[in-house]
Parts: sequence; structure tokens; C-alpha cells
Amino acid sequence: MVDLKTTYMGLELCNPVIVGSSGLTATVESIEEIAKQGAGAVVLKSLFEEQILMQIDKSMEDMPAAFRYPGAEDHLRYFERKHAVDEYLTLIRNAKKAVNIPIIASINCISSGDWTHFAKEIEAAGADALELNIFILPSDPDISGEELQKRYFTIIKNVRKETSLPVAVKISYYFDAVAGMLQRLSHTGISGMVLFNRFYSPDIDLDTETMISGLPYSHPEDFVMPLRWVGLMYGSVDCDMAATTGIHDASTAIKMILAGASAVQMVSAYYLEGTEYIATVISEMRQWMEEHNYTSIAQMKGRLSQGNLREGALYERVQFIKNFQQQS
Repeated sequence: MVDLKTTYMGLELCNPVIVGSSGLTATVESIEEIAKQGAGAVVLKSLFEEQILMQIDKSMEDMPAAFRYPGAEDHLRYFERKHAVDEYLTLIRNAKKAVNIPIIASINCISSGDWTHFAKEIEAAGADALELNIFILPSDPDISGEELQKRYFTIIKNVRKETSLPVAVKISYYFDAVAGMLQRLSHTGISGMVLFNRFYSPDIDLDTETMISGLPYSHPEDFVMPLRWVGLMYGSVDCDMAATTGIHDASTAIKMILAGASAVQMVSAYYLEGTEYIATVISEMRQWMEEHNYTSIAQMKGRLSQGNLREGALYERVQFIKNFQQQS
């Protein structure tokens, strides 16, 4: 018998297929369908730090001038924040009642402000874990990479003060030295890292000469970046790793497990194929394991990581000399 169970962030999952934070995980009804299709866990749609602030600013704009007295803004900020958080806490509580798979809350953040106390409320609402989606675009030449990195550590430190929940960080590869940064992050006491985030990207409409949104979905070939770094870092970090971005089928999910991931987060594939595709991915993973004589995820995990391969240096190859030689 093939056992698909895996442990991620100290949580026991019936399989390594997690539905990542997205519109698919924003309602109890959708979460129920995700669980019905067999997903191992779900990451709720993120509560955005910026979203809360934007709601506050919009409410202030709509407030009549006569009511804009000293202290009114602070009063409004309290109720706007409480409203946004209360809706999120209600989602957590209702999701926990509706399904039996782990519910991982998510906060999309860029600073270590007073929002961090939300982590305590999220824990009280019953979430099984918390994922911090942290990204600060390194676009300001006056801010050093060291300063940006410090912000990540400060956010993690402040959140971990507020909660005993397992905490994961979902990050990008925009760092001066990726390996060192990932290793240092793993030493902060976090339970997991999600490699790597996929961001909104701008595009240009040549007909109207205007800025527009880029494609919302990942592409299957995007898997190569998380595959490289999961394979490189397996055995060198003090926490679990989940792979995400470009994982559109069972084959790619299996590759991530072999490289060293404890779990995979998929989103775009379910938007394109429907949530019933979850069951297909799980079934195909089981079939592959049976065909290759694997009885458990633990037996597979990290088997093809850099540290477990004689030719592990292939993870670090960045030039195409071999390919060009073959073609010449």
C-alpha cells in the first residue's frame, strides 16, 4: 500500500498536495470542495496589510469634513481593522468546523507594525498554522539589501512573539545571496518556507500604449526555480520546505518531493482545470509511486536533492556549454 502522508510544519497531512492562498480559498464553500477532492491542506486567501490600510484611507476620504476631528482617524482605523480581521477570523472558525484538513492562515505583509498582534487572534480562532507572505520589491537604490533583509527577520520575530502557531514564510528569490538568506531564515524558529512566491507583473498594451496586468497564472516551465533551490537547500535548513509556482501536474509535484519538498502548493492549475483536478493529481502521484516501488512520501523525499546525488553539482550548473557542444 502506498502511503501519501507527509509532515509539514509539524502538521500531519494526508498527502502533500496543498491548495495555496488564492481566491479559491476565500470561502467556506470552496474550501469544502477542496477538502472533498482530497487536498492535504489549504492556505486561506491572504489578509493583506495593505488592504486594511487602503480600506482605512477610502473611509477617510468618504467621511464628511465636519467629522474629521482630531482622534476621528484613529477611531476609524480601529473599527476598519477590526472589521477586516473579524471577517477573516470568521472564515477560519467556519472552515475549521466544515473540514478536517489543516487550515493555514495567511498574512501578506511588508512591515513589522502593530498588525502583528493579529497572529494571536488567528491562533485563538483555531488556525492550525500561519503563513507569512513577505515581499518587499528591492526597487529603491537607496535601501541596501542588508536593510531589506533585516525587515524579514523583524517581521518573523514580532509575529513569533504573538503566537505559538507553526509559522512559515513565503518568499521570493530576490536576495543578494539566496542560500545564506534561506538558511538564516530557517534559524529563526520558523517551521516552514514556501519557495517561491509568484507576483503580480506589469505588461504593456501596444495598441493603447498603457500599462496593464500581466498573465495571472504561472506557466509549467516556472517550476525550475523552486526545484533548483529546494534541491540545493534540502538538508541545509532547519525547517520544512514547500514548493510552489509552476506546479501544474503530478509529475512536477513528484519532482519537488524528490528534490526535498515536504509538500507542494498549487493554485494556477486548479483555476485552469477546476478543483476536481486535485483528485487527479493525487491519483497520478499514487500511481507513479506504485510503478516505481515507493511505499511512502518519506521514502521519496530528498532522494534527488543535491546532497544525495553524486552529480549534485548539476543543481549549480548555470551555463549551457554542454547543450551547445552537443548541437555543434
